Amino acid sequence: MAESDSPTPPKLLPDEIHRAVNPGTALLRLRTTHSREGVLDGAWWPRSRDVAAELPALIQALTTHLGPVTRVGLDKDAWEEVPTRVVVDDRVVHLDSFPAGDDTVLITRGDNDHFALLVVPPDTTPDAARDAMARAVDAGNVTRAAEILVATLPERVTHRQESA
Repeated sequence: MAESDSPTPPKLLPDEIHRAVNPGTALLRLRTTHSREGVLDGAWWPRSRDVAAELPALIQALTTHLGPVTRVGLDKDAWEEVPTRVVVDDRVVHLDSFPAGDDTVLITRGDNDHFALLVVPPDTTPDAARDAMARAVDAGNVTRAAEILVATLPERVTHRQESA
């Protein structure tokens, strides 16, 4: 994770995380295990729904940890203006749209190695984001992204139901 002006508390994410982390830095947690038996491989907490602003930092962070990223799959309806590709560090990364909801992003490394990341909504409180990200990277997690968000962000689900 990026440096900040304040020390990181024991819960891993400072209370003002979106302001404390340098712009252009991805708020990302990856599972640190050799087995890939769980539903999710990590979690990402973007600052906004602007793909052009958010994806380059995510792709750079993932490339550092996983190797070159070739594709990113996301729900185009959950993001602002999704292009068909982005260029990050002189590499073209193709963007695919799928109607799976705004709670996951699929990362492809190489030809066919996929990683699923929980997407924590940008306006989530730091405590709720911390809880959701921790659940996503838990080695024994078999819970899908939408269920994690329902469990950790009950106020968002209630608000969505009232709006419908």
